[in-house]
Amino acid sequence: MSEPLHTLVGACRHVEEIRKSRFLAQAAPADSAGQALAFVGAAGDPVATHNCWAYRIGQDYRFNDDGEPGGTAGRPILQAIDGQGMDRVVVLVTRWFGGTKLGAGGLVRAYGGSAAECLRRAERVPLVALARLGLHCDFATLALLKARLKELQAEVAQETFGADGVELQVQLPEQRIDEARRLISDISRGRSAALRLD
Repeated sequence: MSEPLHTLVGACRHVEEIRKSRFLAQAAPADSAGQALAFVGAAGDPVATHNCWAYRIGQDYRFNDDGEPGGTAGRPILQAIDGQGMDRVVVLVTRWFGGTKLGAGGLVRAYGGSAAECLRRAERVPLVALARLGLHCDFATLALLKARLKELQAEVAQETFGADGVELQVQLPEQRIDEARRLISDISRGRSAALRLD
C-alpha cells in the first residue's frame, strides 16, 4: 500500500540565499484552486523579481514561472509538492535577483530545493479520503440526524428545504460511510436512504 498523502496544518515559510539572490518559499493548505490563487495573490511581493508558484489539489494542478525561463521554476515547485507526498497545497517561491545568473539548472535547483525544504520543515497531517452522501429527511428528524452525523465527523455541505422535508448533502470520511448509512436508516425508521454522490 502506498504512503498516505499529507497536507499542511497551516502556512509555513523558508528563506535561503543562493548566489546573491534571495528566495522566500511560502506554503499553505488549499482546498480549491480559488483558495490557492488567493494565497499567491496575497503572499506575493509585487516588487520582487519573480513570484513563481504551483499548487496541487487532487488531480487539479497548475504552475507558473512568472518570467523565469520555461520549466525552471513552476514545474520544479510542483515536483517538490509531489516529491514530499503532499496534496491540497500551494507553494509560492519569491525571488529577489542579486545580480548573478543561475542558469537553467541552477534555477531548477533553487526553486525546487527551496520549495522542498519549506515543505519538509512544515507541520503536516495525513489527508483523509472524503465521500459525499445525499439524503432526504423529514423536519422532525433533522436536528437529531445532524447531531448524530457530526459524531461521525460528517459536515453538512448543502441543505435545501422543501415542502415535505430537507435534502441534505453531507461530506464525511470514506471509512464512516457504512456507519452513516445505518444511522440514517435507524433514525428515519427506514424512510431515508443515503445515496453516494461522488
